[in-house]
Amino acid sequence: MAYRYKHRFRKMFYRSRHGEILGVCQGLADWRELPVGPVRLLLIVIAVSTGIFPVLILYIIAGILLPLEPSHRDFSDMEHDEDIKDHYHRNQHHTVNDIKDKFDDLKERVSKMEDDVFDREKDWDQKFDSSE
Repeated sequence: MAYRYKHRFRKMFYRSRHGEILGVCQGLADWRELPVGPVRLLLIVIAVSTGIFPVLILYIIAGILLPLEPSHRDFSDMEHDEDIKDHYHRNQHHTVNDIKDKFDDLKERVSKMEDDVFDREKDWDQKFDSSE
């Protein structure tokens, strides 16, 4: 069953999130489990030999129509759909606490920045008030 999830995500043709321009060549290389360098080189050779515009247009259309690959999730250790649900529910509390901690940290940093700005503003106000 674990192979089913891995197999399903690997055999579909997606645009890669780690590609250079639109991720089409990287997605093609990932789909066929090839190195990306020869795939890009082959695309360039085909583009030069057929006139650059037809291949460029097809590349752009592929970049628009192909779906972006799903975010990276490793389902290889999960054997059933229930395992996925259990994994989510077990880690949900941990994730919420992480987000809350990050939010609190950002809130504290913004508060310090605001205090610094207001202190500078008060200094300027005092300088202008004393000069009158």
